[in-house]
Amino acid sequence: MKVVEINDVHKIYHDTEVEVRAINGVTLSFEKGEFTVIVGPSGSGKTTLLNLIGGLDQPTNGEILVAGHRLSELRPSELIDFRMEHVGFVFQSYNLIPVLTASENVGFIMSLQKWPKEKRIARTNELLGSVGLSDRGNSRPSQLSGGQQQRVAVARALATRPEFILADEPTANLDSKSAEALLDIMEKLNRDEEMTFIFSTHDAKVMKRARRIITLEDGKVVSDETRTEN
Repeated sequence: MKVVEINDVHKIYHDTEVEVRAINGVTLSFEKGEFTVIVGPSGSGKTTLLNLIGGLDQPTNGEILVAGHRLSELRPSELIDFRMEHVGFVFQSYNLIPVLTASENVGFIMSLQKWPKEKRIARTNELLGSVGLSDRGNSRPSQLSGGQQQRVAVARALATRPEFILADEPTANLDSKSAEALLDIMEKLNRDEEMTFIFSTHDAKVMKRARRIITLEDGKVVSDETRTEN
């Protein structure tokens, strides 16, 4: 089942006097349960492509369908609701709310969606357990290591059972041990729950585990390799 379809998408920026073609005629699709990385040199369009898939930015031309929804047809307010319900985001900078505890960060989107309190607490506890942080629910981000903060971010991304997770350089700020532990968790979620992960990365550790590697250069797909084994 396709969770994302990208059809001849272009993204052109005019922020300076020079026209920048960040994405240049990309056509791709992603199936449920993929563990895919998007790689390429800096400026190749990796983050831009993730932002387009997640509805954080709009293409200049072309069309993106996510879970059967045409993103171009959604109003800004509908896009916000759509992202909360269908897309989980994990960023390299964690983006946790510093004044909230780990549990409150994980439950934040569920609170916005008016989940009943008991259901929200049960889901939060389940997720913290799945990322190995059952005992750190009352800790604020400043009391957690980088690896622990990123695991909280993963738990938060999973809270509303999204169609897929977009992870933009999720291991960039982690030491090698923490990065491997985070990838173990993500692989387990992918294997046990068929959670779809789409990464952008420079990290060889992430590439090694991927079952599909898409390479971008100058905003174009130059290779799309599927592996039968890691």
